Amino acid sequence: MRRIGWRAVIPVVAALAIVGTLGWAWFDSLLPESYSVMDMGPPPGHGGMHHHDGVSVAALTGPRDGPADVSVTLVARAERVTLADGRSVMGYTLNHTSPGPQIRARRGQLVEVRLVNESVAGGVTLHWHGYDVPNAEDGVAGVTQDAVAPGHDHVYRFVAADAGTYWYHSHQLSHEQVQRGLFGALIVDAADSDRVALVHTYAGRRTIGGRAGTTAVSAAPGATVRVRVVNTDQGTMRAWVSGAAYRIGAVDGHERADAPPVRDLALVVPAGGRADLEVVVPDGGGAVRVDVGAGAGLLVGPEGAGVEASAEPRASVDLLSYGAPEPLGFDPGAATQRFEYRIGRRPGFLDGRPGLWWTVNGRLYPDVPMFMVGLGDVVRMTIENHSGETHPMHLHGHHAVVLSRDGVAATGSPWWTDSLEVADGETYEIAFVADNPGAWVDHCHNLAHAAEGLMAHLAYEGVTTPYRIGGGNQPE
Repeated sequence: MRRIGWRAVIPVVAALAIVGTLGWAWFDSLLPESYSVMDMGPPPGHGGMHHHDGVSVAALTGPRDGPADVSVTLVARAERVTLADGRSVMGYTLNHTSPGPQIRARRGQLVEVRLVNESVAGGVTLHWHGYDVPNAEDGVAGVTQDAVAPGHDHVYRFVAADAGTYWYHSHQLSHEQVQRGLFGALIVDAADSDRVALVHTYAGRRTIGGRAGTTAVSAAPGATVRVRVVNTDQGTMRAWVSGAAYRIGAVDGHERADAPPVRDLALVVPAGGRADLEVVVPDGGGAVRVDVGAGAGLLVGPEGAGVEASAEPRASVDLLSYGAPEPLGFDPGAATQRFEYRIGRRPGFLDGRPGLWWTVNGRLYPDVPMFMVGLGDVVRMTIENHSGETHPMHLHGHHAVVLSRDGVAATGSPWWTDSLEVADGETYEIAFVADNPGAWVDHCHNLAHAAEGLMAHLAYEGVTTPYRIGGGNQPE
């Protein structure tokens, strides 16, 4: 019998080692049927330990008693969506419309929204994007509530504490449900002259309020109009103005101090982000056009007035230096917690599926950070992107201020944001005060990226959740 030489054995052993390693990686990536977000981690600097006793997320509600000042019922349905421009597409509606009804409130008012799921088979929730509601009202399936199954309902109650431009959308299977119509605007303390430009792409066509092309809105000569631009899509958008200069009155619901007029510059609006553009209608009977790309625009002026649309500007406003400085209200230099959120990409397995997946700090979901904080902590976070694509990063429950980009310090009006575009190769440093207890999602708002693992969480010591991801709860 011929003996097998050791040279012939080496390739076999190597192949078995590779197969074994891949098999273990596949097995290790499999998610349980359901799991608690509090089991994710390990948390930086906490030795991998989580605290599972303490205050439940379910107890961190808005006011439970008393009559609401603003009361709305939204009925979610799977049906054909008839858009404002007459087209129809298959998708989802709220009260038979998409976008859903606009919710308006004044600061200090108690808002109550009853969500009824009539026929959305996968379940549904409502997340108040950019609004720092109590944690139980945040609307994230498997983290702050269970998804609302067909035939059931859920009531959200919160005080409208902050003025500004916000929006709401489903946070259950959101990469599919938002794209297909489950969203609407939330506006607090709006003037009667304000106009909302709720931008969404249906079946490949960009619309404002469900209408493709140009939408005309009436405004008198000389009037100052605030156009509240909301990007509900999953990619970056640029907005600009033809026919006049404009001011950036607010970003992500926060006013900009001493905002100077700009001309021939676009403004980058990240996925999920908002920007209030102030324009003045010409005295001579002309109009002003606010463009959001792909042929969609808002024409503001007297009936019948027009303006020649300008080409999309190449240059953009830099919010790092726009406007005048003012106090932050806290000292980022006194940070008690410092975190890194490094975005990358590598091949591997996600729940048994092979692919090229997003990573956080070099790790694949669910082995991603749980950023643990205590109430009152001053938090500094460095967000670094070397993944090959841009990512609009969205932290729930908090607004952060941008301290620097690529080492260049912010010098303008404080750039408060909840939806921050971090381009490939960029590094941002942000800061915020941990003043809203709970378990909060911190993810990419290109929702397909979140579904592919670009999601971490911020949790407060002593807070736990009874809800579990999996089964009927699929937050992305």
